[in-house]
Amino acid sequence: MDNPRDAANWAAKVDRLHVSEDVRRFGFNIEGKRVAGPMQGFGRLWDRTFSADLGTAVTPEALVADWRARFGDFWPRSGRFHGSLAVIQPGDVAPLTASGLSTGILVLYADDTSFSFLTPEGHMFAAMITFSGETTSSGTTRAQIRMLLRTSDPLFEAMWPLARRAEALFWQGTLRNLAAAHGVHKVTVAEDTRCVDRQRLWKNWGNVRHNSGFRSVGHALGAPFRPSNRS
Repeated sequence: MDNPRDAANWAAKVDRLHVSEDVRRFGFNIEGKRVAGPMQGFGRLWDRTFSADLGTAVTPEALVADWRARFGDFWPRSGRFHGSLAVIQPGDVAPLTASGLSTGILVLYADDTSFSFLTPEGHMFAAMITFSGETTSSGTTRAQIRMLLRTSDPLFEAMWPLARRAEALFWQGTLRNLAAAHGVHKVTVAEDTRCVDRQRLWKNWGNVRHNSGFRSVGHALGAPFRPSNRS
């Protein structure tokens, strides 16, 4: 069977995630982990969308090209993206730090107007997140972040009321920074959050063993006992 036309836009199938040597010191929570999409999570299933209209300041293609090239630069100060210096590409595995929690992402898909991430085991959310630019019916450019997610384990589910607000502030800040980088300094960020499945997946309660919060704390406490030339 011939490969589909967009085959190059998709990550190759992987069983375990591996972090490149240059960012390995940040990737202790994702090295050797599997990806974990919404069906591998625990909590209720949420569909969340954040969007901002950037007018005619930039085309969707130019917006996404810049977003892929400088992804972490648009994050609020509470997060840090440890991706490569090159443009985000399908199959990239990148560590990240958010509010002291170390985890990461796999780039599942990328094209001229969108790119998507999957989260690894242990991330606060078992999620697929898509970042995109599109032309609206009025001819303006809309920047959008859409995610389908569950919290990954019972402990993170208990934290959801706080995490939901913190996550909203983070992505709203990201879109404002993205807009400002393209000359749009007064932008309204719209949010749409819907619970699409109220059932918790109790069969996945054991995900707690991968909890990146516990592992981040353990890694920090163990720092004095590790050789200085290692993470």
